[in-house]
Amino acid sequence: MSEDIQRKLQNELENYKKTQKELQRTIQTRQQLDGQLNENEIVKQELDLLPSDGKVYKSVGPVLIKTELIEAKQNVSKRMDYISKELKRVDDLINTLDKKQDVHREALQKLQHQFQQAQVKAALHA
Repeated sequence: MSEDIQRKLQNELENYKKTQKELQRTIQTRQQLDGQLNENEIVKQELDLLPSDGKVYKSVGPVLIKTELIEAKQNVSKRMDYISKELKRVDDLINTLDKKQDVHREALQKLQHQFQQAQVKAALHA
């Protein structure tokens, strides 16, 4: 009996740890996306300061290529939209993983309690 509970406890603990690692990776991804969004917001602010005939250069590998201001603003805006959507997706995933982690935590507590009860019963019958 207690071996079965111990096996379930070990499996649940492994699942909990997997969820925890996935949550940590997802949080790191969110932080990276947040940094990218901030960078793009700064670029947008800088582009907004330029006059309509201002010159903008885009880095493509080791070369700078002249780009129209309107095109540069559109590219930054599209990038910000994409990053915002990714942030929403990652936030939803973080919420899901948080809930999943809570479920594992509750299951672990129940199994630990059952395991302790089984050990007490075994000690009384020994």
